[in-house]
Amino acid sequence: MSIESQARISRIATLPFEKAGAPAGGLISGVAPAVRDIWGHRALLDLLIRRELKARYKDSALGFVWSFIRPLTMLAIYYFAVGQVLGAARSVPQFAIYVFAGLTLWGLYNEIIAGGTTSILANAGLIKKVYVPRELFPLASLGSALFNFVVQFVVLLAAVLVLGQFPLSWDLLYVPAAVVLTVIYGLAFGLFLSAVNVYLRDVQYLVEVALLILFWASPIVYSFGMVVDRATARGQEWIVTLYQLNPMTDIILAFQKGIWRAGSETTTTADGTVIPPQPFPADLDFRLLVLAVVGLALLLVAQRVFARLQGNFAQEI
Repeated sequence: MSIESQARISRIATLPFEKAGAPAGGLISGVAPAVRDIWGHRALLDLLIRRELKARYKDSALGFVWSFIRPLTMLAIYYFAVGQVLGAARSVPQFAIYVFAGLTLWGLYNEIIAGGTTSILANAGLIKKVYVPRELFPLASLGSALFNFVVQFVVLLAAVLVLGQFPLSWDLLYVPAAVVLTVIYGLAFGLFLSAVNVYLRDVQYLVEVALLILFWASPIVYSFGMVVDRATARGQEWIVTLYQLNPMTDIILAFQKGIWRAGSETTTTADGTVIPPQPFPADLDFRLLVLAVVGLALLLVAQRVFARLQGNFAQEI
């Protein structure tokens, strides 16, 4: 080893250790430094999102066309299996639009949480080598999910326009509100679960099961009116209250109300059957406001838990 190298090593050894990244801080005071740290690495976040999108369809002949094929296949399955075979379409006008609207928003929520949960472990190599804000990895999963959502939403809009069902009313405002709430709740759970999954690897498998259960506990392939009618007929209105404890229930209902015009009108089918307007919660606006407040609180707590747990990520993975 040369004298210059030895001198350089000796000089480095005398330097004090410096803590990388934003300080943990308190419940409120630690948020602003974390946001500034993420903003300072926004170029890297963009690269991570691009990498996720490219890796997903790497060496694929069809590439991003699969973003269309998968949701359309799911639509066909649920339309024929649930709508036609099981008869759900008889009581739901424009059943294809109804189902695809729910699948589109649920796909965003599902992808944010599922991708976010495994994002830290999936980037273990980078985390071990260099400091970057660890929140970038769940955020990259969010960016990738938003890209796929936009692709599917374009297909949904095209179908609505072709069928002449575009909703020209103030109800359209429910669409961006539902998307924003989905992002808030998805990111909150994604941040929290990604940190916990580093220490308890079973979490990612539990999340898969939980998301499957919540899918069927949301008004996606069957109507909210069906739940209300069954609960009322049995004198068990508490079931509706329990059903709406799932935040995605009201969020999906808001999205459907904004994009699914047939649900707000009296419809007559080809065989002369008259379908009344589909029921929506009378206090839907207030419920969305409450969900927004609760969601932001959950996001704040999730980021603080993430910040507390991220110190040992490199050692645990």
